[in-house]
Amino acid sequence: MEKHSKIYVAGHRGMVGSAIVRALRAQGYENIITRTHAELDLTDQQAVRDFFASERPEYVFLAAAKVGGIEANDRHPADFMYENMMLEMNVINAAWQCGCRKLEFLGSSCIYPRMAPQPMPESCLLTGSLEKTNEAYALAKISGLKYCEYLNRQYGTDFISVMPTNLYGPNDNYHPLHSHVLPALIRRFHEAKEHNLEEVICWGDGSPLREFLYVDDLADLCVFLMNNYSGNETVNAGTGKELTIRELTEIVADVVGYTGRILWDTTKPNGTPRKLLNVDKATSLGWTYRTELRDGIRLAYHDFLNNPYRAER
Repeated sequence: MEKHSKIYVAGHRGMVGSAIVRALRAQGYENIITRTHAELDLTDQQAVRDFFASERPEYVFLAAAKVGGIEANDRHPADFMYENMMLEMNVINAAWQCGCRKLEFLGSSCIYPRMAPQPMPESCLLTGSLEKTNEAYALAKISGLKYCEYLNRQYGTDFISVMPTNLYGPNDNYHPLHSHVLPALIRRFHEAKEHNLEEVICWGDGSPLREFLYVDDLADLCVFLMNNYSGNETVNAGTGKELTIRELTEIVADVVGYTGRILWDTTKPNGTPRKLLNVDKATSLGWTYRTELRDGIRLAYHDFLNNPYRAER
């Protein structure tokens, strides 16, 4: 990308999209196009086509998505599949139709099989069944990734994809039902501390292993890949490090300053037993993460405290 290139960031108000905008601006890119959902409904095919025909972006970061935690995905699978399929197909197709130079599609590590080999290499995609609690979301993301690949093969486009591990950081969603595990824990322990609660109940048994990547590190990789990678196979984005959910809760409680008891509700689902990405590919390209987990959680908690809309999102 040239510094004056016209760059469209879809989903710029979300955690990932806003981080990509920050990264682009920090690196001197100024011709950045954004649209709010009210200004452009990405599930509206004609509206998306009209936008691309009018603006003619050269580069596209597709970070827009309907996202949520285990409960939201499990309760509303039809919504997660439909909205994500529609918006990503509309944007990718319009980018091809208007001759965009390059598009980068943002997926999720949930695309890999539930019992994938660990750490999960990019090559294990579609080699086994998915985790049922987020299967609909995963299928939508796989479709977006594959559509980029098929356009490359059939029409010679330069559309790439990146698959992040669990993300956290500024502008996260802290909704008690619709958030992911780390922001949900930040809110839960903060409110427990505020109300002097003696105990906090967490879902599952705390045994699943998870990997977490600070969102600004992902954004750095996204810009790096747009400038340095072309290929049909996706690129994993992670740290290559993992810890149990139980260990994570203890770190979050410590950072927040909650000193009560942590109990586990084993009637609630654990989700996938282990999700660690193999990040050898990103490393071989010359990229590695920067933010260690405890430092990132401190930054995320600071963002939470300064986010006046945290309770409504």
